[in-house]
Formats: sequence, structure tokens, C-alpha cells
Amino acid sequence: MKFVRYQVHGKISYGILEDDTIQEILGSIFGDFKTTSAKCRLSEVRLLPPVEPTKILCVGLNFRDHIEELGEKTPEYPSHFLKPLTTVIGPEDPILYPRIARRVDYEGELAAVIKDRVKDVPLDKALEHVLGYTCFNDITERELTQKQGQLTRAKGFDTFAPFGPCIATGLDSSKLTVQTYLNGKLVQEGQTENLIFSVPFLVHYLSQCMTLLPGDLISTGTPRGIGPLKPGDIVEVTIKGIGTLRNPVRSIP
Repeated sequence: MKFVRYQVHGKISYGILEDDTIQEILGSIFGDFKTTSAKCRLSEVRLLPPVEPTKILCVGLNFRDHIEELGEKTPEYPSHFLKPLTTVIGPEDPILYPRIARRVDYEGELAAVIKDRVKDVPLDKALEHVLGYTCFNDITERELTQKQGQLTRAKGFDTFAPFGPCIATGLDSSKLTVQTYLNGKLVQEGQTENLIFSVPFLVHYLSQCMTLLPGDLISTGTPRGIGPLKPGDIVEVTIKGIGTLRNPVRSIP
């Protein structure tokens, strides 16, 4: 099943996407809901970020080939950071190139969406608290990561957390392929079976620190092939079973 959040004629709704048709639902995607008779074409709506998270948790250095690419050491524990909610944008929304930026990179990733309130979840129960998965782009000002030694500023600019186009349920998070395209050219490809820290472990580990709430995102890291964006580019993150997250890059007016 693919859940979407969308806007049509000024109304924001949740729905179930099948092929190119959205069927409206009432209720909560995190609990009980029912379908209505209202349907619309995907081409007739504006897709929004599929959930409204309370926090965005990103994991760095989780693909072995990306660690080699950066010349880093394999971490003993997940290296994670938070993105502010002002980074959130949805499909087709523009990534704004900061005025102070020197190099802005794409980082295509798989993100897990939390289903309910959870704290200190056991590892063997972790997937019970995942609603589904979405495409995520961990946009990064690369030079700031090297100059400042911390990631909040480099990864926290407005529009630096595109995700969507949907939340797909029923997927095996260990058997997915993450692909990133820049202006139609494949620039990243990685298999989630090569993650150092799996989705269940990340949910278990992060919930030891903080309470996870419905709609929170855990993005699982990017594979080899990160590279720069410039205004005028189109960047797409594709995961089979989820779809394609597409965003243009624009200068700030």
C-alpha cells in the first residue's frame, strides 16, 4: 500500500495511491481509517510531504562504500544527527541553494517512517513500529561539514530534507536498491543489504535515547557517489516499490 498526502482545490487530504489514481481516506494512517468514494488523478493534485514529522533523524556513514569514499573509519555505533523541520519539502518542491553555499551535495537515502509512540523498543520488536518507507534526500553543504566539525549547519538549511512521494508499506527494508539521478544520469546506486546498521537496529538504538513519535523519520544513510548540485539541476531519488522523489534546484531570489 502507498499512502500519500496531497492538496487539491485548497484541501489537504490523505489517500492511497494505486497506479495514477488516489483514493481519499478518512481517519489516521497511523491507526484506523476508511476509504471514501472520492478519487482523483495523480496529475490533478499537488503531492505534499507524506507525513508531518516531529523530528528527522539521519544516520551518516552507514554504507561501507560511502565510508570508503569519504576516507572515514567504520563507526562502532550509528553516527546520527537531527534536521530541523524547516528543512522539509515534498516532491517537486525546489531545493533552494543557500547564498553562502560553496558546494551543495545530493545524498539519496531510504527513510523509515515511525508508526506509533515508542521508547526503548527491543530489537526483535522494532519493525512492528515502522509504518513504511519513503525516499529521502539528505541535502548537504559539503564544505561546512569539513570546516565546522558538526553537521547541524551543513545539513540544516531550509529545504534540505526533501522526502516522498509516498509511504510504502509491506517492503523488506533489507532488500531495496537506492538510486539517485542527476539531470537524468544515474549517479548513485546502493543496496540496503549493505547497510552497516539495519532499520530494526536503528529504531531500537535511537529509541534508547529519545521517544519516537508517529510520523518521525529515520533516514538510513547514503551510498557511494555523492556529488554537487547547482541551480537549474533536477535531482531524483528512486527506490523500487516506493517511487521517485523529484526536486529541482533553484537559487534564492
